[in-house]
Amino acid sequence: MADSNSEIVVIGAGPAGLTAAHELSKLGRRSVILEQDDQVGGISRTCEFEGYRFDIGGHRFFTKVDYVRQIWREILGNEMLTRPRLSRIYHDGKFFDYPLKPLNALLGLGPVEAVRIGLSFLRAQIAPAPRVASFEDWVVSRFGRRLFEIFFKTYTEKVWGMPCSQISADWASQRIRQLDLLVAVRNALIGSVATGQGEVVTSLIEEFEYPRHGPGQMWERCRDMLSEFGSKTMMETEVISVQHARGQVTGVVAQQPGMPEYLIRTDQVLSSMPVRTLLRCLDPAPPESVLRAAERLNYRDFLTVALIIEEPDLFQDNWIYIHSDEVQVGRVQNFKNWSPDMVPDQQKTALGLEYFVQEGDELWSLPDDELIALGTRECETLGLASADKVVGGSVVRMPKAYPVYDGTYQESLTEIRSWLDQIGGLQLIGRNGQHRYNNQDHSMMTGVYAARNIVGSEYDIWDVNVEEDYHEERDSKNLSTSGDRLVPSRIEIAPLERRIRELYARIDPVALGSAMGMMTGVTLFLATVVLLLRGAETSMPNISLLGNYFLGYGVSWFGSVVGLIEGSLAGYLLGWSMASLTNLVMRIEERKTFAAFEAGQMMNLYEADES
Repeated sequence: MADSNSEIVVIGAGPAGLTAAHELSKLGRRSVILEQDDQVGGISRTCEFEGYRFDIGGHRFFTKVDYVRQIWREILGNEMLTRPRLSRIYHDGKFFDYPLKPLNALLGLGPVEAVRIGLSFLRAQIAPAPRVASFEDWVVSRFGRRLFEIFFKTYTEKVWGMPCSQISADWASQRIRQLDLLVAVRNALIGSVATGQGEVVTSLIEEFEYPRHGPGQMWERCRDMLSEFGSKTMMETEVISVQHARGQVTGVVAQQPGMPEYLIRTDQVLSSMPVRTLLRCLDPAPPESVLRAAERLNYRDFLTVALIIEEPDLFQDNWIYIHSDEVQVGRVQNFKNWSPDMVPDQQKTALGLEYFVQEGDELWSLPDDELIALGTRECETLGLASADKVVGGSVVRMPKAYPVYDGTYQESLTEIRSWLDQIGGLQLIGRNGQHRYNNQDHSMMTGVYAARNIVGSEYDIWDVNVEEDYHEERDSKNLSTSGDRLVPSRIEIAPLERRIRELYARIDPVALGSAMGMMTGVTLFLATVVLLLRGAETSMPNISLLGNYFLGYGVSWFGSVVGLIEGSLAGYLLGWSMASLTNLVMRIEERKTFAAFEAGQMMNLYEADES
């Protein structure tokens, strides 16, 4: 084996690994980055086929973290473009705007389906599920079962390859926790939505930043900057083992194709390789129970079929979600709409058809030409492009693209982390390194935290992706030198207190009022219209009695409009009042429960003193 001097080793040249090396360079420390592939960027790379560039999935550059935005500017400067977001959902042969626009959804689904969605939403608000364990539970409890079945179920099951009832609610709480049906409706009617802190809801942003030549441009430039500083990025380099002794990392054994293995002596390793792979590489090996826990961690793999189409303008969307069982494709990217410079010939368009697969399954194993033929057929089926306009194509397979949040991952990860905490100098960063479905900015901040920990800080890297109630924490050791705004950390709530608050969860008066208002107004409108179309003005005389309560209402065309407006208002007031009264009762009961809990806590303190 060859030998080398002690260095900081970064495993993986994706956003987390390269950001860690970049931060280390700012702290005056060199590193060596080991990348198994022949291209940097991980899943955030940009691939090229005959001059046409395409992502492995689209990568929006949007963040609430100022320091991440600063890094992007340091690396690319004016090469970062501001791009408008436009995405739609394909369902039942129709395209729906996303984020939701009520008129577009109503016209697409029809008034009957709109009423069904509203009733389903109303039911979920009035009688929520007693236990929210799965992705299905989480979405149904917030949007209603009918909306879940139309706009969440098919696509999500394509992505993850399992029923929504088997996917952990943790995934939903991270990815779409801030998106609310009524918030989306208000956004469509009155403009941008803000949270209580004045921040735009992430799922509803209307524009984002994007590198001129795709996300790979960011990480290729970062690699070059590191090289200028003296940090090496070693491509096509496989990590054979991570050595440790007496609770401390001691070295990494690596190998390049056709070359002998060599040892890099180090006491600091930042690993963004998949947790399961890392544990297999540890020398000495972990206990069997830990290895079994690692084997229970699952991944979803991904392949992109890139098609070059002889049409200058196919559609204006950046991407389209495919909620349809008639095709296997899950999402379609139009890279020309991400950046015009992704396409060398402006008379052509480059589409990326994304398939969510398992490594080794039938779709993954198909020859490239058959996958290109499949993508061509499905483009035509969806009405996006004619098959005879496809003039070329390429396929890229990406294993372990998405960590899976199934029913056992949390328990397995807890056991793994508990054992790995015993090894000093080993920090896990990034999406696969932590087996967490991180956004790019979250992955980058794990790299920043890990780099700073090497020079004496004490950040908890695992807190980076927590986005519930949080406050900002600063590391007093690092404030004087950097002054950087750090990622907020979660405010911990005692489990029993959290359970009490969940037990007495409030009903949103605006949500309930809006749902009941929509149901009341639309139902009265449709009932009146049906009577008019059937010429049955006298078949249901009791409905005319509503004119005693709704000024101007009658079984007439004018009356149907009056019923829609005044019925909606009356339903809103009734729903708002019901929710407000219920919340008042809940608040009183919650206070009584907390008082009893606090009294019990005081009794425990007295008993402890007496003992």
